Amino acid sequence: MNHAFRNTALAAMLAVAAASASASGTHAGGHDASDAIGKPGVATKSTRTINVNMADSMRFTPADISVKQGETVRFVIKNSGQIKHELVLGTEKELKEHYEVMKKNPEMEHADANMLTLPPGKSGEIVWQFTKAGKVDFACLQPGHYDAGMKGAVNVSNAAGKAVGK
Repeated sequence: MNHAFRNTALAAMLAVAAASASASGTHAGGHDASDAIGKPGVATKSTRTINVNMADSMRFTPADISVKQGETVRFVIKNSGQIKHELVLGTEKELKEHYEVMKKNPEMEHADANMLTLPPGKSGEIVWQFTKAGKVDFACLQPGHYDAGMKGAVNVSNAAGKAVGK
């Protein structure tokens, strides 16, 4: 195996491991970052379904979603475009960090509960429980898409129904 290929493969594996650790909330010091955005939901406990479309205009429809704290939502996501898109739930900081990794490793695939990559014309689901009030960001982290504005937010109102962090 030539050294350039081996180094590229090693860098890609390390990036995937770092992204997986970040997405699963594992950080130095034992802080669980996924607490900030919620946790994977159980499909049978979802209270509603929200359809989200991803398009080559580099937009999500809808891009602004409102849910209640504690609610489990089934997102049915469709890529209506001609190129690959994805939806990744996270904090703005996590999304920006992951986007930098994606720019260096554009073929990286995602298998975490808060992420879904779809080829053109395909659909998929994310089931997510929003455990804390505030804002949960989402974005397409395919190279160039985030910079083009392919992002949105889930505004999670507290148990009393008040929007927090808008």
